[in-house]
Amino acid sequence: MPPTTTPSFTEVFASLRDVEGWMTKFQARRLWDRASELRPGARIVEIGSYHGRSAIVLASAAPTGVEVVAIDPHGGNDRGPQQYDGEFEHGQRDHETFVTNLTRSGVIDRIRHVRKASQDATGDVPGRVQLLYIDGAHRYHPAKADIERWGDKVAPGGTLLIHDTFSSVGVTLAIGATLLISPRFRYVGRSGTMAEYRREDLILADRVSNAFRQLLELPYFARNVLFKLLILAGLRPVTKVLGGTGEWPY
Repeated sequence: MPPTTTPSFTEVFASLRDVEGWMTKFQARRLWDRASELRPGARIVEIGSYHGRSAIVLASAAPTGVEVVAIDPHGGNDRGPQQYDGEFEHGQRDHETFVTNLTRSGVIDRIRHVRKASQDATGDVPGRVQLLYIDGAHRYHPAKADIERWGDKVAPGGTLLIHDTFSSVGVTLAIGATLLISPRFRYVGRSGTMAEYRREDLILADRVSNAFRQLLELPYFARNVLFKLLILAGLRPVTKVLGGTGEWPY
């Protein structure tokens, strides 16, 4: 039997071309890098999996012995941009597609899927989390709850990644309420709308600096909101004139 080789990031990302979702190459690279740094015995938790695009990256990058947990109820709602409501049948099709994609990518045995809403699943993941990726419901209250409850599980030195930051109004407001002056999470930076935070104990001076660095992202937030309003108004070409791609910002 020929020896098995670990696929490279380039190979894994290329394999995602037919996996529907909202994640750029740079965002996938950030997920890959943080997951690959972990050691056996660590745990990754993803909130919001949709068709498995980010889950495949995380499971492919994580070393053997790292647990990968994907939490998504696949209930038909909160499926993507402007898709807050939906039918259970849509969610069931999402679930079937998710399983198919993970199987085809060869990571189905690396991922434990918890098919529950994130706030009902905290008991399914006892203990600490070394890497937490939040891409669940983007409305203010559920986003805030995810950051608060699941953020409590992030181990010291661990990583918190949040998608659609400084883009989704609900997510950005939730960050403002929980992380702007947080004594526990340092803002590291972002890849597009994917922001990275590291679990640390921050003194007052660090908290002020941390808040300032996040507030510097407000022009980027305003730009993304403008692009969304133009797209909703049927003025997609205008976003390209203003430097956008013509697509929903993510």
